[in-house]
Amino acid sequence: MILPAGLSLTEDANGLCLTDGKMTMRGDLSKMIPRIKRGVVGTELLVRAARLKDMSGTPTLIDATAGMGEDSLLLAAAGFNVILYEYNPVIAALLKDSLLRAARIPELADAVSRMSVAEGDSAEYMRTLRSAAHEDSSPSSVNDRLPDVIYLDPMFPESGKNALIKKKFQLLRQLELPCSNEEELLEAAVAAGPHKIVIKRPIKGPYLAGRKPSYSIEGKAVRYDCLIFA
Repeated sequence: MILPAGLSLTEDANGLCLTDGKMTMRGDLSKMIPRIKRGVVGTELLVRAARLKDMSGTPTLIDATAGMGEDSLLLAAAGFNVILYEYNPVIAALLKDSLLRAARIPELADAVSRMSVAEGDSAEYMRTLRSAAHEDSSPSSVNDRLPDVIYLDPMFPESGKNALIKKKFQLLRQLELPCSNEEELLEAAVAAGPHKIVIKRPIKGPYLAGRKPSYSIEGKAVRYDCLIFA
């Protein structure tokens, strides 16, 4: 696992942490407890954006840009089985460690049980999903192997307001750059055959890859663009 100069990944009694000698960050999902409580999580903009008309059973959602998993936790608490894809091995290690610790917290355990981390290129994985489902399954079960929802949260480009960036993101930005190929990411998500794609954008930011959504849900700082497929 190769780290940029000046960064190190260490482990102590509280789990894995990333540090540059001055700033330190580790995954901590315990702060999300107030937001995943019954009666509260359903009011989250992301959850409202990801909901399907028919939420019977436990729908599958791919978080193709998982980061530290906070959005995925909201979605898992709302009833989705969430597959968290993270291509950077350092961030993936921090995420896995965070979920292991969160699973021991009673208020988080149920939601975390519906979360699984996959390290790798989510675009590559999504491009192969539909063909793999057809090859490995009978026609009647192909749809059961495809995701119901795909969530895309490509890192926003630098805005010039570095002082406003949280400390942990100052470290993470040294590991993971803003999305450089929006078209590839979105095309791969469409190819996976979901019922819905949800895309997180800055409130006044352009559509991802220039594609106009079916509708959007707006907050004060971010916007969720939703693409609906028959």
